Amino acid sequence: MDLANKCVISAALAGAGTFKQQNPAVPYGIQECIDEAVKAYEAGAAVVHIHARTQDGMPTEDPEILVPIVEGIRKRCPVLINLSTAVGAFKTPEQRISVVQNCKPDLASLNTGTMNFALANRGTGEIITEITFENTFQMMKTFNEEMKKVGTKPEMEVYCMAHVDNVLLLHKQGIFEEPLHFQFVFGVAGGVRLTPMSFAHFLELIPKGSSWSVCGVGLDSFRGCFMSVVNGGHIRVGLEDNVYLSGKILAKGNYELVQKAAEIVRIADREPATPEQTRQLWHLPGR
Repeated sequence: MDLANKCVISAALAGAGTFKQQNPAVPYGIQECIDEAVKAYEAGAAVVHIHARTQDGMPTEDPEILVPIVEGIRKRCPVLINLSTAVGAFKTPEQRISVVQNCKPDLASLNTGTMNFALANRGTGEIITEITFENTFQMMKTFNEEMKKVGTKPEMEVYCMAHVDNVLLLHKQGIFEEPLHFQFVFGVAGGVRLTPMSFAHFLELIPKGSSWSVCGVGLDSFRGCFMSVVNGGHIRVGLEDNVYLSGKILAKGNYELVQKAAEIVRIADREPATPEQTRQLWHLPGR
């Protein structure tokens, strides 16, 4: 099968920092998350990235919420499951990695460096709120080992060039299974902005043969899609990253963002990948 022109679209359904006050379509609870995942799959997503939320919108690793979400999605469609090990602010490492231990997802985020993580006004430079997002070398090793035990592919989340160096340093110990899979994250205050130079630098640093995807926050979302698609990469969109379809027009759901991403893919003379094609492209274990 020729996979050269296939592009994986991931849908990040709801992060830890987007709420219904910003867009009523942000899914809370079990059923809304399942429904959003199915709609995203039907719109062209091969992967859904999940932060579970309680019924009142709080990020949670609670297996009584997360397990029914994962099982419910798998019963209704073949979309691949990517769980966030960030979960939300102030979660312990044990709480964060429990999502992998309890659900055995196809992929899970492996964040690759401690960093400032902030919500900022890009026009004025004002820092609205911030946390220290802890991801030590030991946490990276522990999370990777737990993922390996259950057959989950680590998605190396890199927010700046130092994070790639962190991965390469630990990779010398032989702990990561090749080929590696990276996600370049652009636009977080505390990380790197999307520019042709920053994009090219990421590509220069990662090991040859690695698969990679691009995630842009806010204005960097669809700009990142264009840059990735024309350079042979894969893309992530979703209400975790961007609540707008265009300008200040709120997306009616993750499915609208996926539809727009699929249009970008086709404009570049590529086609959205299926979940099975994604398994091959990203070297994921079978289920």
